[in-house]
Amino acid sequence: MEGKMATDRIYNFSPGPSVLPLPVLEQAAAELTNYRGSGMSVMEMSHRSKVYIDIFEETKASLKKTMKIPDTHEIVFMHGGATLQFSAVPMNLIGKTGKADYAITGSFSSLAMKEAKKYGEVCVAVSSEDKNHTYIPAQEDITFSPDASYFHYCSNNTIFGTEWKYVPETGGAPLACDMSSSILSMPVDVSKYGVIYAGVQKNMAPAGAAVVIIDKALAGYEHPLTPKLMSYKVMIESDSMQNTPPCYTIYMLGLVLKWLEKQGGVEGMAKIKTEKAKLLYDVLDESAIFTGCAEKAARSDMNVTFRTNSEALDGEFVKEAAKAGFDNLKGHRSVGGMRASIYNAMPMEGVEKLAAFMRDFEIKRA
Repeated sequence: MEGKMATDRIYNFSPGPSVLPLPVLEQAAAELTNYRGSGMSVMEMSHRSKVYIDIFEETKASLKKTMKIPDTHEIVFMHGGATLQFSAVPMNLIGKTGKADYAITGSFSSLAMKEAKKYGEVCVAVSSEDKNHTYIPAQEDITFSPDASYFHYCSNNTIFGTEWKYVPETGGAPLACDMSSSILSMPVDVSKYGVIYAGVQKNMAPAGAAVVIIDKALAGYEHPLTPKLMSYKVMIESDSMQNTPPCYTIYMLGLVLKWLEKQGGVEGMAKIKTEKAKLLYDVLDESAIFTGCAEKAARSDMNVTFRTNSEALDGEFVKEAAKAGFDNLKGHRSVGGMRASIYNAMPMEGVEKLAAFMRDFEIKRA
């Protein structure tokens, strides 16, 4: 690969923090010590300075445009990644009725539910645990509570490699969605959601923050003990600047959004991600030694999970792949096997070469 020879970079299939677009990294490097003639790094700027406010406002406007976020919703940048939102969502939303519905389709939705139980009554509306989270339940399998303050689900399950192919219809309860692994990979009708949140370290920026998109009508009902930095109302009113925001991460998100626009935006990325995923799933479907972990109807376009027929061979594959320049392919410790995370910034060339490597690995062991 020409880029790899020039920069000595590997193909990084990490589930997060994940690969970032090379042009973004190069621009950030060029601006690292002196941002556009300011004489300082973005990391050194006051978040109240005009030069940084320009960065902040441009990034926010770019995200609004890219995701077609309606005026009914507000964008806030918060600390703590998606995990802090496991607490912030119930703290801000569950108080309306004291109850919430959760869909349990993987590890992170389960963790989110455990946090929510601290603040109210939580009902498991549906779960895929009976088949080790290898599928996504159908709409008709979900049992909605008539008095739930909201319905929470995780759109893409990073560990298990499954993805919701539809938006649940709740019958009225606001949707709260952890979109960490799939945000910016396809168009989303934001108007259908009460809250969308995403840890930025997969498709958006370096780790350290969460993007939260909130229906403004839902703000202002938080639990009285909610810390002010976790209050959606406070964060909306202060425009994410109740305290110093994650300044450099927001700057990097702005660069990623500009790069994304050159790829055709979320519409273009949806086409690209489908093509990349198909390359790997075709290998799995044609293979005698590799098996996909997720059911076909629920396969994730972001996290391709697979294994061989033995842990020893899994280990051999991961080791040989690393030698060939494909890193972070080992599956999550809780499930084993392998996982190729092919987020937006993973180039098509990297996926093509991994698919070829997998075929060659199998031929050599035939």
